[in-house]
Parts: sequence; structure tokens; C-alpha cells
Amino acid sequence: MAKVKYYYDSETLSYRRIEPKKGKRVINISLFVLAAFLFGGICLLILLNTNLINTPKELSQARELKNYEFQFELLNKKMTQMEDVLANIEDRDNNIYRLYFEASPIPKEQRTAGFGGVNRYKSLEGFNNSELIVDVTKKLEILQKRLVIQSKSLDEITELAKEKEKLLAAIPAIQPVSNEDLTRMASGYGWRSDPFTKVRKMHYGMDFTAPRGTPIYATGDGVVIRADNKSSGFGEHIRIDHGFGYMSLYAHLSKYNVRKGQKVKRGDLIGFVGSTGRSQAPHCHYEVWKDGNRINPINFYYGSLSAEEYEALLHAASQENQSLD
Repeated sequence: MAKVKYYYDSETLSYRRIEPKKGKRVINISLFVLAAFLFGGICLLILLNTNLINTPKELSQARELKNYEFQFELLNKKMTQMEDVLANIEDRDNNIYRLYFEASPIPKEQRTAGFGGVNRYKSLEGFNNSELIVDVTKKLEILQKRLVIQSKSLDEITELAKEKEKLLAAIPAIQPVSNEDLTRMASGYGWRSDPFTKVRKMHYGMDFTAPRGTPIYATGDGVVIRADNKSSGFGEHIRIDHGFGYMSLYAHLSKYNVRKGQKVKRGDLIGFVGSTGRSQAPHCHYEVWKDGNRINPINFYYGSLSAEEYEALLHAASQENQSLD
């Protein structure tokens, strides 16, 4: 309850009540309200500037921002894991696949190189979490580049594998006469005694003795480039171009089972043992050529012989005996 004030009136010798003026009362109330508003506004500004009070929208945005930061950190960890997996693939690619197919390894600097020149991340700078965002973006772009390089490398390996498969199928890798039909391996590659002149001369093939009419097989995939008797000393003979610089020759045949230009696969029947041309007895004279040079066929029987059979053949071929042609 408001206090009532009085004053002493000397004329009436009594106390009279002091009545406040209406205008002054209104002014006092107005000043009080204004002061209260100013004080409240100042307090509110202080609280807002010190982040002690946030609006619901600001609270929602803050939670959303925290969630984005969390998601970026998770993405960063996942990309680190992906980098480890990709690094393992790249290591196998360089040290196994590309090494096996005789392709040059891809340098690490080429795989992991960043992007030089202008600042690609300027638009991401100037924010509270710019460093995190820029780091994740850089990792993602380098990861994408590494994946593209690895994909191209695997495409190259695929093509090399196809060529390797063709090469492995083309190399003369079996005996032209099977062991079941073979009487003996009469003469190997090297210096041998000529059956007609008895003079030592270079024998550029291997002589497989077998009965007349014994099947002769193609030792690798290829194309028949000759099936005739127009080469001195060989009589009826066949030549197969295997590609990749390889060619095989089968001489002294009794007859053919293929014709010039025909494609053959390893193991196909191409002719029969005979003794045509410069030959002392029925046998198949067999040669392997590489890049125009005659090489020892003994190195090309891994596709048909066991270790014991190969050892026996190697021993027989090394004997400096008399050849049959």
C-alpha cells in the first residue's frame, strides 16, 4: 500500500494530505516503464551475445551442424579404410599382375598425385569447419583419381591376359608323336653324325622314331603355312606359324591331314609318320623356330610329359649318336 504524505497548514493549524500532481505521476510511471524496458533489452542483448539463450531455430541449426560434423568425421574414417583397401589392390597390381604380364609398375607418385594450379577449394574456406570439409573433399578427389588409374590398369591387364592366354596356347608345348606310339627318340638337337656322309654336322631338330602311319600332332595353336615337299631334304613336311615369333616344322611325313591356310589347335592330327625326303628310316623330324632361328625343342615339352618322362627324354636327346636325316 502506497504511503500517504501530509504537510502542516499554519493557517488552519492542522495537517493536510499532499495530493500528487497527475502529470508528475504519469511521468514517473513512464520513466519506470522505460527504464524497465531498457534494462530488459540490455540484459537480453547480453544474454544473446554470450550464447546463453538460443531461439528454437538456432538450437535446431546447431544440432544439424553437429550432425553434419559427425557425418563428415564418419565419411573421413570410411575413406581412410577405402584408401587402405585400394592401396592393397594397387600393391598387388604392381607386384603380381603387372609383373607377371611384364608390364611396367605404375609409380606411387602417379597414383596418389593431387591437383595443382588454382585453389580448387576456395569456396569451402571461411567456415567454422572449413578444414574438415576441405580435407574430406581432397581425399575424395584423390581417391576417385586412384580408382580411375586402377580401373585403366586392370583393363590393360585384361588385354595382356588375353594375349598371354593366346601365347600360352600358341607355344609348341607337346611332343609331335605321343609316347604310346613312340619307338624311341632317335636323335636330339646338336652336333650329330650324318647317316649318309658320316660327317658330324649340326642337327637342328629332334628325330622321333615310330612306325609308318603313326599320327603326328600339332604342338601348339597356329596356322598351316606349308604342307608340301618343296623343301630340300624334308620330303613331305608341314610348317605351322604359331604367332609371337614361333614356328614348328614336321618332316618326312607319309601323308597330310591338313592343308595350307588351315587353322589348327594344339593336339590336332596334322599328318602321319613316313620316310620321305632325305631319311634313313620312318620317323618325324621336328623343329621349333623362334624369330627366324632354330632352337632346341627339348625346352618345349612341359605340356605333355611328366618329370620322369622329361628326364628320360632329356637323357636320350643329349646322346651324340647318328641322326636319321
